[in-house]
Amino acid sequence: MTTPVALTIAGSDSSGGAGIQADLKTFAALGVYGASVITALTAQNTRGVTGIHPVPAAFVAGQIDAVFSDLDIGAVKIGMVAQVASIDAIAAALSRWAPRHVVLDPVMVATSGDRLLAAEAVDALRTRLIPLAAVITPNLPEAAALLDEPVAASEAEIESQGRRLLALGCRAVLVKGGHGEGAESIDYLVGADSTIALAAPRIATRNTHGTGCSLSSAIAAGLARGEDLENAVRNAKAWISAAIGAADRFSVGHGHGPIHHFHRFY
Repeated sequence: MTTPVALTIAGSDSSGGAGIQADLKTFAALGVYGASVITALTAQNTRGVTGIHPVPAAFVAGQIDAVFSDLDIGAVKIGMVAQVASIDAIAAALSRWAPRHVVLDPVMVATSGDRLLAAEAVDALRTRLIPLAAVITPNLPEAAALLDEPVAASEAEIESQGRRLLALGCRAVLVKGGHGEGAESIDYLVGADSTIALAAPRIATRNTHGTGCSLSSAIAAGLARGEDLENAVRNAKAWISAAIGAADRFSVGHGHGPIHHFHRFY
């Protein structure tokens, strides 16, 4: 029996709701063994981020090499990368190891509004990491920031931004609609030949901490299990919607609480 394995390269969230901790919970909830490479430590809770301590780039590369030299990695999820030096180290390491699938979540700002990516690192994210990705998963503000444009306000604008992001070298773009308005939260999967709209009811809850991290990890889990990209995205969307819907079962913290990764079990 082959065990599906996924690797997350991301920052640590000391409150456990986002980042590495959310990614590993997602992998476990979806039946995938999770490995991790930590790019930064954060002092963080449901109310905000009070400190960031980047891991030296050489040690980020050392973690990646250690994992790939031993484990059969089916998919890689990249989240918070923090700084230019880490982006360069990650890009070089992934070029060495050539993983089958890379899911890039271009994390720039936390749910609380705190910045998680240095402004000078945005261009490195565009040019070094996006071309390595099977799919990138920006929300509406992140898509706009990557293109240095206003936030898209219509389906046509969202698809247009998705196509311009696709031109940066990734194989697909999932523009997430969670920051939009209306009764439905619609994500758009933009590929070379098609755009697929994926709708789910918009859920009224303040407990959305770690949503983006967990969705991208769920996609990586599906790819690690052998699903094609469209099915991995569809299944991840259904799973994250249920996890958000169950979030109010928790009472964790006094700000934006976590989603319920293990809603299928308790």
